[in-house]
Amino acid sequence: MTLKSIRYENGKLEILDQLLLPIKSQYIEVKGVEDGWRAIHKMHVRGAPAIAIVGCLSLAVELQGEVFTDKKVLRQEVEGKLNYLVSARPTAVNMKLAADELIALVNALDKDDTTSAEEMKTKFLKEIEMMLEKDIADNRAIGDAGAQAILSSCSGDGTVRILTHCNTGSLATAGYGTALGVIRSLHSLKRLEHVYCTETRPYNQGARLTAYELVHEKIPATLVCDSMVAALMRARNITAVVVGADRVAANGDTANKIGTYQIAVVAKYHGVLFYVAAPFTSIDYDVPSGEHIVIEERPDSEMTHIRDHRIAAPGISCWNPAFDVTPASLITGIITERGVFPPGELLKQRHTNSSHCS
Repeated sequence: MTLKSIRYENGKLEILDQLLLPIKSQYIEVKGVEDGWRAIHKMHVRGAPAIAIVGCLSLAVELQGEVFTDKKVLRQEVEGKLNYLVSARPTAVNMKLAADELIALVNALDKDDTTSAEEMKTKFLKEIEMMLEKDIADNRAIGDAGAQAILSSCSGDGTVRILTHCNTGSLATAGYGTALGVIRSLHSLKRLEHVYCTETRPYNQGARLTAYELVHEKIPATLVCDSMVAALMRARNITAVVVGADRVAANGDTANKIGTYQIAVVAKYHGVLFYVAAPFTSIDYDVPSGEHIVIEERPDSEMTHIRDHRIAAPGISCWNPAFDVTPASLITGIITERGVFPPGELLKQRHTNSSHCS
Protein backbone atom coordinates (compact mmCIF):
# COMPACT_ATOMS: atom_id res chain seq x y z
CA MET A 1 0.00 0.00 0.00
CA THR A 2 1.36 3.42 -1.01
CA LEU A 3 2.27 5.73 1.85
CA LYS A 4 -0.02 8.69 2.48
CA SER A 5 1.86 11.78 3.62
CA ILE A 6 -1.16 14.13 3.56
CA ARG A 7 -4.51 13.38 5.21
CA TYR A 8 -7.33 15.81 4.56
CA GLU A 9 -10.96 15.13 5.36
CA ASN A 10 -13.87 17.27 6.54
CA GLY A 11 -11.67 20.32 6.94
CA LYS A 12 -9.05 18.54 9.06
CA LEU A 13 -5.46 18.39 7.82
CA GLU A 14 -2.74 16.03 9.08
CA ILE A 15 0.73 15.46 7.65
CA LEU A 16 3.21 12.66 8.22
CA ASP A 17 6.07 14.22 10.18
CA GLN A 18 9.06 13.55 7.95
CA LEU A 19 11.53 14.74 10.57
CA LEU A 20 10.77 11.60 12.57
CA LEU A 21 11.17 9.15 9.68
CA PRO A 22 12.31 6.43 9.32
CA ILE A 23 12.37 5.75 13.07
CA LYS A 24 8.80 6.80 13.81
CA SER A 25 5.66 7.26 11.70
CA GLN A 26 3.58 10.00 13.31
CA TYR A 27 1.05 12.46 11.90
CA ILE A 28 0.81 16.06 13.12
CA GLU A 29 -2.24 18.27 12.73
CA VAL A 30 -2.04 21.50 10.75
CA LYS A 31 -4.67 23.85 12.16
CA GLY A 32 -4.01 26.92 10.05
CA VAL A 33 -1.59 29.03 8.04
CA GLU A 34 0.95 29.51 10.84
CA ASP A 35 1.15 25.74 11.31
CA GLY A 36 1.43 25.30 7.53
CA TRP A 37 4.24 27.84 7.20
CA ARG A 38 6.13 26.25 10.09
CA ALA A 39 5.67 22.70 8.75
CA ILE A 40 7.07 23.77 5.37
CA HIS A 41 9.92 25.91 6.71
CA LYS A 42 11.04 23.34 9.28
CA MET A 43 10.68 20.57 6.67
CA HIS A 44 8.11 18.47 8.51
CA VAL A 45 6.79 18.33 4.95
CA ARG A 46 8.98 18.79 1.86
CA GLY A 47 8.92 18.17 -1.86
CA ALA A 48 7.69 20.90 -4.20
CA PRO A 49 4.22 19.46 -4.96
CA ALA A 50 3.56 18.58 -1.30
CA ILE A 51 4.66 22.04 -0.16
CA ALA A 52 2.07 23.67 -2.42
CA ILE A 53 -0.71 21.31 -1.38
CA VAL A 54 -0.04 21.54 2.36
CA GLY A 55 0.37 25.32 2.16
CA CYS A 56 -2.93 25.81 0.33
CA LEU A 57 -4.78 23.27 2.49
CA SER A 58 -3.54 25.02 5.63
CA LEU A 59 -5.32 28.15 4.38
CA ALA A 60 -8.42 26.09 3.58
CA VAL A 61 -8.47 24.74 7.14
CA GLU A 62 -8.23 28.26 8.53
CA LEU A 63 -10.98 29.62 6.30
CA GLN A 64 -13.36 26.74 7.13
CA GLY A 65 -14.11 28.17 10.54
CA GLU A 66 -14.53 31.79 9.46
CA VAL A 67 -17.71 33.51 8.25
CA PHE A 68 -17.36 36.29 5.68
CA THR A 69 -19.90 38.95 4.78
CA ASP A 70 -17.44 41.22 2.97
CA LYS A 71 -15.79 39.87 -0.19
CA LYS A 72 -13.01 42.45 -0.03
CA VAL A 73 -12.00 41.28 3.44
CA LEU A 74 -11.88 37.66 2.23
CA ARG A 75 -9.83 38.63 -0.82
CA GLN A 76 -7.32 40.57 1.25
CA GLU A 77 -6.98 37.76 3.76
CA VAL A 78 -6.40 35.18 1.04
CA GLU A 79 -3.80 37.30 -0.76
CA GLY A 80 -1.86 38.12 2.39
CA LYS A 81 -1.76 34.58 3.72
CA LEU A 82 -0.88 32.95 0.40
CA ASN A 83 2.03 35.36 -0.10
CA TYR A 84 3.16 34.59 3.45
CA LEU A 85 3.12 30.84 2.71
CA VAL A 86 5.27 31.38 -0.39
CA SER A 87 8.02 32.80 1.85
CA ALA A 88 8.39 29.53 3.80
CA ARG A 89 10.70 27.96 1.16
CA PRO A 90 11.19 30.21 -1.90
CA THR A 91 13.05 27.88 -4.31
CA ALA A 92 10.16 25.45 -4.86
CA VAL A 93 7.99 27.19 -7.47
CA ASN A 94 4.80 25.14 -7.02
CA MET A 95 3.63 27.11 -3.98
CA LYS A 96 4.19 30.42 -5.79
CA LEU A 97 2.31 29.31 -8.90
CA ALA A 98 -0.56 27.90 -6.86
CA ALA A 99 -0.72 31.16 -4.88
CA ASP A 100 -0.76 33.26 -8.05
CA GLU A 101 -3.60 31.26 -9.57
CA LEU A 102 -5.65 31.18 -6.38
CA ILE A 103 -5.21 34.94 -5.98
CA ALA A 104 -6.38 35.40 -9.58
CA LEU A 105 -9.41 33.23 -8.81
CA VAL A 106 -10.33 35.16 -5.68
CA ASN A 107 -9.95 38.47 -7.53
CA ALA A 108 -12.27 37.24 -10.28
CA LEU A 109 -14.84 36.06 -7.73
CA ASP A 110 -14.60 39.39 -5.91
CA LYS A 111 -15.52 41.21 -9.12
CA ASP A 112 -18.45 38.88 -9.83
CA ASP A 113 -21.53 40.67 -8.51
CA THR A 114 -23.59 37.45 -8.63
CA THR A 115 -21.33 35.72 -6.07
CA SER A 116 -21.77 36.36 -2.34
CA ALA A 117 -18.88 36.31 0.15
CA GLU A 118 -19.78 32.83 1.42
CA GLU A 119 -20.22 31.49 -2.13
CA MET A 120 -16.84 32.99 -2.93
CA LYS A 121 -15.32 31.12 0.00
CA THR A 122 -16.98 27.84 -0.99
CA LYS A 123 -15.72 28.02 -4.58
CA PHE A 124 -12.25 28.96 -3.38
CA LEU A 125 -12.10 26.03 -0.95
CA LYS A 126 -13.30 23.59 -3.63
CA GLU A 127 -10.50 24.72 -5.94
CA ILE A 128 -7.90 24.01 -3.24
CA GLU A 129 -9.34 20.60 -2.41
CA MET A 130 -9.18 19.59 -6.08
CA MET A 131 -5.39 20.01 -5.95
CA LEU A 132 -5.04 16.73 -4.02
CA GLU A 133 -6.85 14.65 -6.62
CA LYS A 134 -5.16 16.36 -9.56
CA ASP A 135 -1.66 15.85 -8.13
CA ILE A 136 -2.14 12.08 -7.78
CA ALA A 137 -3.58 11.80 -11.31
CA ASP A 138 -0.70 13.87 -12.70
CA ASN A 139 1.87 11.76 -10.87
CA ARG A 140 0.48 8.53 -12.30
CA ALA A 141 0.64 10.05 -15.79
CA ILE A 142 4.25 11.14 -15.14
CA GLY A 143 5.11 7.63 -13.96
CA ASP A 144 3.67 5.98 -17.06
CA ALA A 145 5.23 8.49 -19.48
CA GLY A 146 8.64 8.18 -17.86
CA ALA A 147 8.57 4.40 -17.81
CA GLN A 148 7.71 4.23 -21.51
CA ALA A 149 10.43 6.76 -22.42
CA ILE A 150 13.08 4.77 -20.58
CA LEU A 151 11.94 1.42 -21.94
CA SER A 152 11.80 2.76 -25.50
CA SER A 153 15.50 3.58 -25.26
CA CYS A 154 16.36 -0.03 -24.35
CA SER A 155 16.62 -2.89 -26.79
CA GLY A 156 14.41 -5.93 -26.29
CA ASP A 157 12.24 -6.55 -23.27
CA GLY A 158 14.97 -6.64 -20.64
CA THR A 159 14.94 -4.96 -17.24
CA VAL A 160 16.46 -1.62 -16.28
CA ARG A 161 18.56 -0.23 -13.46
CA ILE A 162 17.64 3.25 -12.22
CA LEU A 163 19.45 5.76 -10.02
CA THR A 164 17.45 8.40 -8.17
CA HIS A 165 18.42 11.29 -5.89
CA CYS A 166 16.58 12.83 -2.93
CA ASN A 167 12.93 11.93 -2.28
CA THR A 168 10.25 12.26 -4.96
CA GLY A 169 7.63 9.74 -3.87
CA SER A 170 4.44 9.76 -1.84
CA LEU A 171 6.24 11.70 0.88
CA ALA A 172 7.00 14.58 -1.52
CA THR A 173 3.62 14.73 -3.27
CA ALA A 174 -0.05 14.02 -2.65
CA GLY A 175 0.67 10.41 -3.57
CA TYR A 176 2.50 8.06 -5.98
CA GLY A 177 5.35 10.47 -6.71
CA THR A 178 7.17 12.00 -9.68
CA ALA A 179 10.62 10.42 -10.20
CA LEU A 180 9.68 7.66 -7.77
CA GLY A 181 6.41 7.39 -9.66
CA VAL A 182 8.43 6.46 -12.77
CA ILE A 183 10.17 3.79 -10.71
CA ARG A 184 6.82 2.50 -9.41
CA SER A 185 5.51 2.25 -12.98
CA LEU A 186 8.60 0.34 -14.14
CA HIS A 187 8.22 -2.00 -11.17
CA SER A 188 4.53 -2.61 -11.90
CA LEU A 189 5.48 -3.51 -15.50
CA LYS A 190 8.04 -6.00 -14.10
CA ARG A 191 10.77 -4.22 -16.05
CA LEU A 192 12.68 -2.85 -13.06
CA GLU A 193 15.74 -4.87 -12.08
CA HIS A 194 17.01 -2.56 -9.34
CA VAL A 195 16.93 0.98 -7.94
CA TYR A 196 19.88 2.78 -6.42
CA CYS A 197 19.08 5.74 -4.19
CA THR A 198 21.59 8.26 -2.89
CA GLU A 199 21.72 9.30 0.76
CA THR A 200 21.30 13.02 -0.16
CA ARG A 201 23.52 14.67 2.40
CA PRO A 202 23.30 16.72 4.49
CA TYR A 203 19.57 16.26 5.13
CA ASN A 204 19.57 12.60 4.12
CA GLN A 205 16.19 12.53 2.40
CA GLY A 206 17.34 9.62 0.27
CA ALA A 207 18.53 7.53 3.20
CA ARG A 208 15.64 8.46 5.50
CA LEU A 209 12.70 8.86 3.13
CA THR A 210 13.28 7.28 -0.28
CA ALA A 211 14.79 4.17 1.29
CA TYR A 212 11.81 4.06 3.66
CA GLU A 213 9.34 4.14 0.75
CA LEU A 214 11.25 1.56 -1.30
CA VAL A 215 11.42 -0.86 1.61
CA HIS A 216 7.75 -0.23 2.46
CA GLU A 217 6.70 -1.17 -1.08
CA LYS A 218 9.19 -4.06 -1.49
CA ILE A 219 10.90 -2.51 -4.51
CA PRO A 220 14.42 -3.97 -5.01
CA ALA A 221 16.75 -1.19 -3.97
CA THR A 222 20.20 -0.32 -2.65
CA LEU A 223 21.34 2.80 -0.81
CA VAL A 224 24.63 4.41 -1.89
CA CYS A 225 26.59 7.35 -0.55
CA ASP A 226 26.47 10.53 -2.62
CA SER A 227 30.21 10.16 -3.34
CA MET A 228 29.73 6.70 -4.91
CA VAL A 229 27.73 7.69 -8.00
CA ALA A 230 30.62 7.73 -10.49
CA ALA A 231 31.88 4.36 -9.27
CA LEU A 232 28.34 2.99 -9.39
CA MET A 233 27.86 4.02 -13.02
CA ARG A 234 31.15 2.45 -13.97
CA ALA A 235 30.46 -0.83 -12.14
CA ARG A 236 26.70 -1.46 -12.38
CA ASN A 237 25.57 -0.45 -15.90
CA ILE A 238 22.92 2.09 -14.87
CA THR A 239 20.20 2.54 -17.53
CA ALA A 240 18.95 5.97 -16.47
CA VAL A 241 18.93 8.58 -13.74
CA VAL A 242 15.50 9.94 -12.79
CA VAL A 243 15.26 12.91 -10.42
CA GLY A 244 12.57 15.40 -9.42
CA ALA A 245 12.57 19.19 -9.62
CA ASP A 246 11.77 22.10 -7.37
CA ARG A 247 11.78 24.56 -10.25
CA VAL A 248 12.32 24.24 -13.99
CA ALA A 249 13.28 27.39 -15.91
CA ALA A 250 11.77 28.17 -19.32
CA ASN A 251 14.92 26.94 -21.09
CA GLY A 252 14.91 23.62 -19.19
CA ASP A 253 17.56 24.42 -16.59
CA THR A 254 16.41 22.62 -13.44
CA ALA A 255 16.82 23.37 -9.75
CA ASN A 256 16.71 20.25 -7.60
CA LYS A 257 18.21 18.95 -4.38
CA ILE A 258 21.90 19.73 -3.95
CA GLY A 259 23.98 17.01 -5.59
CA THR A 260 21.76 16.66 -8.66
CA TYR A 261 24.09 18.72 -10.86
CA GLN A 262 27.12 16.55 -10.18
CA ILE A 263 25.10 13.38 -10.89
CA ALA A 264 24.09 14.88 -14.26
CA VAL A 265 27.73 15.63 -15.10
CA VAL A 266 28.78 12.09 -14.23
CA ALA A 267 25.83 10.63 -16.17
CA LYS A 268 26.85 12.62 -19.26
CA TYR A 269 30.41 11.26 -19.02
CA HIS A 270 29.17 7.68 -18.73
CA GLY A 271 26.50 7.97 -21.42
CA VAL A 272 23.64 7.42 -18.97
CA LEU A 273 20.21 8.91 -19.71
CA PHE A 274 19.29 11.73 -17.31
CA TYR A 275 15.59 12.55 -16.83
CA VAL A 276 13.81 15.14 -14.71
CA ALA A 277 10.29 14.15 -13.62
CA ALA A 278 8.02 17.04 -12.65
CA PRO A 279 4.47 18.32 -13.16
CA PHE A 280 3.89 21.43 -15.22
CA THR A 281 3.40 23.29 -11.95
CA SER A 282 7.17 23.03 -11.46
CA ILE A 283 7.90 24.88 -14.71
CA ASP A 284 8.38 28.60 -14.17
CA TYR A 285 8.04 30.31 -17.53
CA ASP A 286 8.76 33.66 -15.92
CA VAL A 287 12.33 32.52 -15.20
CA PRO A 288 14.29 32.39 -18.47
CA SER A 289 17.22 30.31 -17.19
CA GLY A 290 18.68 28.70 -14.09
CA GLU A 291 20.83 31.73 -13.37
CA HIS A 292 17.68 33.53 -12.19
CA ILE A 293 16.54 30.85 -9.74
CA VAL A 294 16.92 31.87 -6.09
CA ILE A 295 18.71 29.10 -4.18
CA GLU A 296 17.71 28.61 -0.55
CA GLU A 297 20.59 28.28 1.93
CA ARG A 298 20.04 26.14 5.02
CA PRO A 299 21.52 26.40 8.56
CA ASP A 300 25.10 25.27 9.24
CA SER A 301 23.80 22.87 11.87
CA GLU A 302 22.44 20.54 9.17
CA MET A 303 26.04 19.90 8.13
CA THR A 304 27.77 20.05 11.49
CA HIS A 305 25.31 17.93 13.47
CA ILE A 306 23.29 14.74 13.16
CA ARG A 307 20.35 15.48 15.39
CA ASP A 308 22.06 16.81 18.55
CA HIS A 309 25.41 15.13 17.94
CA ARG A 310 28.21 17.27 16.45
CA ILE A 311 30.16 15.53 13.70
CA ALA A 312 32.18 18.50 12.35
CA ALA A 313 35.10 20.25 13.98
CA PRO A 314 33.94 23.22 16.11
CA GLY A 315 34.73 26.54 14.48
CA ILE A 316 34.63 25.37 10.85
CA SER A 317 32.59 27.56 8.50
CA CYS A 318 29.92 25.99 6.28
CA TRP A 319 28.20 26.57 2.94
CA ASN A 320 24.87 24.76 2.78
CA PRO A 321 22.79 25.46 -0.35
CA ALA A 322 19.69 23.28 -0.37
CA PHE A 323 19.57 23.08 -4.18
CA ASP A 324 21.74 23.31 -7.28
CA VAL A 325 20.89 23.97 -10.93
CA THR A 326 21.43 21.36 -13.64
CA PRO A 327 21.89 22.92 -17.10
CA ALA A 328 19.41 21.85 -19.76
CA SER A 329 22.30 20.58 -21.89
CA LEU A 330 22.80 17.71 -19.42
CA ILE A 331 19.12 16.68 -19.35
CA THR A 332 17.79 14.01 -21.72
CA GLY A 333 14.15 14.90 -21.17
CA ILE A 334 11.62 16.51 -18.85
CA ILE A 335 8.94 13.97 -17.88
CA THR A 336 5.56 15.64 -17.30
CA GLU A 337 1.93 14.58 -17.05
CA ARG A 338 1.60 15.66 -20.71
CA GLY A 339 4.49 13.59 -22.00
CA VAL A 340 8.29 13.71 -22.19
CA PHE A 341 9.91 16.75 -23.78
CA PRO A 342 13.49 17.73 -24.60
CA PRO A 343 14.32 20.75 -22.40
CA GLY A 344 14.45 23.03 -25.44
CA GLU A 345 10.81 22.29 -26.29
CA LEU A 346 9.29 23.45 -23.00
CA LEU A 347 8.53 26.90 -24.36
CA LYS A 348 6.46 25.35 -27.15
CA GLN A 349 4.27 23.71 -24.48
CA ARG A 350 3.53 26.92 -22.62
CA HIS A 351 0.34 27.81 -24.45
CA THR A 352 -1.03 24.26 -24.28
CA ASN A 353 -0.62 24.16 -20.49
CA SER A 354 -3.92 24.33 -18.58
CA SER A 355 -4.50 25.94 -15.19
CA HIS A 356 -2.24 24.67 -12.40
CA CYS A 357 -5.12 24.44 -9.95
CA SER A 358 -7.98 23.06 -12.01
